[in-house]
Amino acid sequence: QVRLVESGGGSVQAGGSLRLSCVGSGFRFSHLAMGWFRQAPGKEREAVAILHTGGGSAHYSDPVKGRFTISRDYANKMLYLQMDNLNPEDTGLYYCAAGNLYSLRVSEYLYWGQGTQVTVYS
Repeated sequence: QVRLVESGGGSVQAGGSLRLSCVGSGFRFSHLAMGWFRQAPGKEREAVAILHTGGGSAHYSDPVKGRFTISRDYANKMLYLQMDNLNPEDTGLYYCAAGNLYSLRVSEYLYWGQGTQVTVYS
């Protein structure tokens, strides 16, 4: 059974940092592309950062470029998202996802976590 579990969300003042973690199980962690997505109230789910299967290629959405860093630990089946210089527009439910394709499209991802809430206040 595939399982993704996120943690690390919380409330932080604008300009602060958070580090999200996601632990995977039930699949070959090194064989799937992985990514972080977020969904703000009333908005569609969107890609934040994705990481290629081999871990070498990463892509960030324009709003987070230069502030967020995605990484993965193959040995421990962990995916991370370091978020720095947060602003209120980063508020939302953040999801970890895994899929066969290195893609920004939500529909390409097969497996999803339950999400972790990030709230940034000014």
